[in-house]
Formats: sequence, C-alpha cells, structure tokens
Amino acid sequence: MRPFRQGQLRLWTALLGALVMVLGLTSTVAYGRAGEREADTTAAQTLTWTAGDPIDRYLSFPTTAVAGATTIVFENSKTTGNTTGMPHTLSFDVSDPEYNNDVPLNILANPNDDQGGKHSVEVTLTPGRYRFHCTIPGHGQMQGILTVTDPGGEDTTAPETSAKVEGEKNADGAYIGHATVTVAATDAGSGVNTVEYALGADGAWQPYTAPVMVHETGTHKVRYRATDKAGNTAAEKAVDFTVVAPPTDDKTPPETSATVSGEKNEQSEYLGMATVTVTASDTGSGVNTIEYALGADGAWQPYTAPVMVHETGTHKVRYRATDKAGNTAAEKAVDFTVVAPPTDDKTPPTTAATVTGTRNSDGAYITSATVTVTAADTDSGVERIEYSLDAGPYLAYTAPVIVDRVGFHTVQYRATDKAGNTSEAKKESFTVAESGGVPAPNCPEYDERLTVIVGSVDTGVPNRVTRSRCTINELIEDEKDWSSHALFLKHVDAVLDRLLADGVIDQREHRKIYKAAKQSGIGKPGQTAGYRDLFDGTAASFAKWQHVGGGSFGLNADGSMTSGTTKGGLGMLWFPRRQYGDFSLKLQWRDDAPGTGNANSGVFVRFPYVHDNPEEPRPEWVAIKYGHEVQVLDRPDGDMYKTGSVYGFDRVGLGGAGVTPKGTWNDYEIRVEGQHYSVYRSGVLINEFENSGGQEFVPARADDPGTDGRRYAQGYIGLQVHGTTDVISYRNIRVKEL
Repeated sequence: MRPFRQGQLRLWTALLGALVMVLGLTSTVAYGRAGEREADTTAAQTLTWTAGDPIDRYLSFPTTAVAGATTIVFENSKTTGNTTGMPHTLSFDVSDPEYNNDVPLNILANPNDDQGGKHSVEVTLTPGRYRFHCTIPGHGQMQGILTVTDPGGEDTTAPETSAKVEGEKNADGAYIGHATVTVAATDAGSGVNTVEYALGADGAWQPYTAPVMVHETGTHKVRYRATDKAGNTAAEKAVDFTVVAPPTDDKTPPETSATVSGEKNEQSEYLGMATVTVTASDTGSGVNTIEYALGADGAWQPYTAPVMVHETGTHKVRYRATDKAGNTAAEKAVDFTVVAPPTDDKTPPTTAATVTGTRNSDGAYITSATVTVTAADTDSGVERIEYSLDAGPYLAYTAPVIVDRVGFHTVQYRATDKAGNTSEAKKESFTVAESGGVPAPNCPEYDERLTVIVGSVDTGVPNRVTRSRCTINELIEDEKDWSSHALFLKHVDAVLDRLLADGVIDQREHRKIYKAAKQSGIGKPGQTAGYRDLFDGTAASFAKWQHVGGGSFGLNADGSMTSGTTKGGLGMLWFPRRQYGDFSLKLQWRDDAPGTGNANSGVFVRFPYVHDNPEEPRPEWVAIKYGHEVQVLDRPDGDMYKTGSVYGFDRVGLGGAGVTPKGTWNDYEIRVEGQHYSVYRSGVLINEFENSGGQEFVPARADDPGTDGRRYAQGYIGLQVHGTTDVISYRNIRVKEL
C-alpha cells in the first residue's frame, strides 16, 4: 500500500471528521471574540501549549506550524503540573504590525474551571509570525513566537538580495555629484519581513524604506541584508563606490558666517549661555564640510548643530568650510563673554493666606472653605504663587481655592520672585463639615473630572456626587484591571441601576454611560483598559505639567510636544499631580534633532517631590539623583547609555535598542513592578533591571551626582530636556497602575 501524501492525508482527515459529526459522535463549535457561533471546522493540525505553577514561562509550546485550519489546545491543569490553582492565559497579540494579527485568541484556563484547565479552539493560521503571551499582570515573561509556513514545508531559506548603484559616472567609474543605492529582496517561502542597510564598514543597521542617496565626496560602502517572516536572515552583502565632485573650474572657497545668540546684559555679555550658529554657502561645486574649533588652538571638529557654550569667561569659536572642489575658506572667529546671571535679589516674597466661609459651633466650615493667597516682592517682583492641598503636588495659584470635600485639610502655599527666590512654605489648616462633621467618603477611586469618562470615551454626562458622596466616575472604576469586558459591563449596569433608582441620573444618561462602557473595550484582550491620559495633545493636558530648570517644551498643533526648540539648558517637564508606585507607562517619542545628530533625552520615574528638597536645591536634579532615568538616545557615539538603559545603573547598547530612522515615532513602554523595571520599544522587550539593595550608581561623567540608594516605592514621572540641539518630541502619554 502506497503511503499517503500530505495533501491526501489532510483530505482523509477532513472527510473522516465530517463523517463522525454526521453520525453524532462529536461536535466542534468555535466562538469568536463577540461570542457568535461560527461554522463547524475540522483542523488539519493540533498545536498544544501547557502551563503549570511557574508564572514566567509556558511549560511547553510550539514554535513552528503550517498554514491552514488548526486546533489550538491550551492546558493549565493538575496533569500539566499546576498545584496552586494559578490561572494563566494564552493570547495572540493583534496590536503589533510586525506580527500576524488575524487570530484574536485569548484563552483563560485554571485547574478549577469547568474544563479542568484544558481548552481548545479552532482557528485558521496564515503564513507569517504570531506573537503569543500571557495577559495576566506579572506574567510578562510567558511569551514566544509561532512561525507559520506554507503547507509545502518549513521555510529555512533566507531571502535573495541584490543592490544596484546608479548615477552619472566619469571615465574612471566614479559617480559625479551623488550616487543612489537601490536594494531589492525576494522570498519565495514565508515572504520578506524586513530589509536593512548600513553605511560604512561598521555603521549601524537601519530599516531600508527608500533608495539611499550619498552626496558626500569620497569612497563609500553600503551594506545590506534582508530577513523573511520565518526569521531567516540573508548573508550580508555590500556595494563599494566612489563619489567625486562634478568637474568644475571652481577656485572660490565657500562663503562663511557665524552668529552668537542668547540673553545679554547691558555690557553685551551673555547670561548663563551663548549659542554659536555657523552657516556656509557655495555657488560653485557646493559645500562639502563645515568645521569649528574652541579657543585659539582647539582641535577642528565637524559642525553638525549650533554650538552651546555654558562656561563663564571669554571665549573664541573659530570656523571654516570646504567645498566639493577642495577649496577651503579662510578661518574666521567670533569672540564673546559668558557671565553668570545676576543674583542681586536675595530676598524671597512675603506671603499670607486667609480662609473664609460659614462656620459651625466647632469652628468647622460648613459645606466649603475658600482659601485666598497673596504675595508681594519689592525687589524683582513676584513671578508665581503656588499651593499644595493635603500634601499633594504644588499647583499654580491663579484664583482663590475652594475646598468642598468633607474632612480635615491643610493648604500649604509659597511664592517665587523673578530672581528665583522662593519663600518658605506656610500653611493653613481647617475642617470642612456637613451637619456635624461627616468623615470623608471611602470611594473606590479618586476622580473629580467634570464629566463621566469611561476609558477614553467622554459621555458628556455631568460627573455628579452621588448619595455615597463618591462621584459617578469613582463608582464606575474604569482604572481597575477587569478580567473580562462582560464582567465590567455587568458592574457598570449595576452601578447605573442604583444611581437611576436614587435619582442621580435619568434613563437617557443611563443609556449614554452604558454605551460608553461598551465602546471603551475595558476588559477585552489587547485593550488599553485602565490607562489614564497624562498628555493627550490638548492644551489643557499640557498645562497640567510643570517645567523646572533650563530648556523648555512647547505644544505643537499635531498634538505632540517638543523639547529644546526655544531655550537651551538641562531641565525637566514633570507631572506634579500625583505619584505612581507599580505602573505601566506608555508613550511615543520621535528624534527631531537638527542636522545629522541624534537627540538625547530620557523618561524619569519614581522620583520624590522636586521642590524644597533638603539635599538638592536644584529641582531639575532631584529626579536625576533620587529617581531612575530610562534613556532615549540613538546616537552611535558619545554617551555610553543608549535607548532603553536605566541611566547609571544598567547599560544597553545601541544594537539592543533596535534603532529606527530619525523622524520616526517609537512606541515606548516602561513597566515598574516592585523594584523590577522592564523597558519595551515598539512592543519588543529591550531591557530588564532589578533595583537590588547592592546596586550602585555608575557615573557616566565626573560631574554626574548620582546616588546609590534609589529604591523609592513610588514617585513622580518626568521628561528630560538637554538643550536646543537635543530636539525630541513626545505624544500619547498614558499610565496604568498595576
């Protein structure tokens, strides 16, 4: 008897399965995410995952499969070694475009469920790669990749690659003016996934998205490679060529000039910092290089961005340029002086506060109290007034503060003058009562937004205080980590029914809020349920952040914010409204540094309140000294801490960060659980760091004042700015407490 071929065997299996179902011996039913019954299917292959007591890995899992109908089995039972009853999930990630997203799988299993921890589902797999993982918090390491190939067999062949160099050439074969390198890749198996290129013998690999144009004169090497969806990477290839300047009788060097900018005093001395900007033009062969040097005998360096000089004293910056015909302009220089900003005013403002309202016989304010703060400064003048309610963050004082939450309260206040002097904080304490003094409500969450917002869906319904003295938002609990969407909707419906019976909302508002809960997707696999916007691109959310130190951030019309565009220096934009303990912080960043350089920035987490720190008077340095900075730096040279590094503690190389081209938005997630830090870039885990008791800070520079005791259990969140050359943009900043 001849053996079955693979296609014949599948056909026989399908026919046999159909016959068995006709006889009534078995029935296979699959359900989609929304619970609809789908057509009966018979799978050609079975893939099995198992789990047990460990929460950091699946006990067994497949890594390869063939495309087509498939039975997926997930078993987390006593048989597979689960002795604790710990639940696990098996989920297919459908949010990352790098992987297939056509199978929205999410199976929850535990030994005590109605299936004994063994579940199966019928799916159809397509060629490519699926990322699977456990969605239960704390189980982040339970993940892997399933590579699916065409039924013909496993793809083990790397893509075919080629490259061609085009442009006008001279008699020696050199390209005149510029050369264009076009890379091509094909793969007959699983298909091409990525194409990459690198400049020079040791340049960093970059995604290839368009032909590469090389203008600089000299000899060049462009390396290239490709990877298919099965993970096979082609051997590196390269093209070598030479670019020469167009033939010309150009004998004239470039025209050069330089400007010095910054804040000046009456003697034209620059206060704190001066910025030197060099420009060059050439109407003949064109500018090839620009160089600058510090001082009368400093070494020449490539000029790629404006030069910032912070050191006080007299300075000379020399500059020159060379065109593509080899003509070098005569050296020129600018001279200037940098001095420290004036600090004549040493006296902080004077402050006072009054509390007004109707009081009962015990001296407590009935319903509400109004706190009015005043400040005066006879020298440089008052710059700002700030207040803190109940030991919370300091906020800008713009109008009298009305406190209407029942209970004991403390308002601290202070003022800062235009010379930077801040007055010592004073405080007023008082009690707000309702008919004899009712204690503050015990609400599930703290949410006093003006309207009812479920997840990110704004209902427009007023966020009223209910009979329990909690707001509607607080009772809905949309930040809680719900295990399923259905469970969340059941909870919301129960809350709304009580509020409808109490007369807090009407039937129309009941429908609007419940509809918003369904639209929110909270509890669904892959949804960002529980994440709260810290910066959503609006002016209102941007105003909730506070800047300290040098530099600046500006709000853009496209809903992003950019650092270093108007003012240089080291500083930080931080979110002073609340501290976070264990959390997941998600944001997007984009390197917008001018010229060919790369921006240097970072995300600060878990640092203490920045003002009035007894050990560090500079608020922008509190985060550096007592928090953790998760680095953002794709520059191949310079600082040794690259993107994903925990600055000073855990170094990540440039290759490990998966560098993307400048001007590209990067997804960043920072998960902090206990003292364990995980950093994800575009969904890929690029660093893990455990902040153990013996971990010491390793300074990257001699002037870096890091400490060796950063073990705060909670703290604030901030974004770093270095200066006008380190231009970086951020958007979509969200946080979820774990």
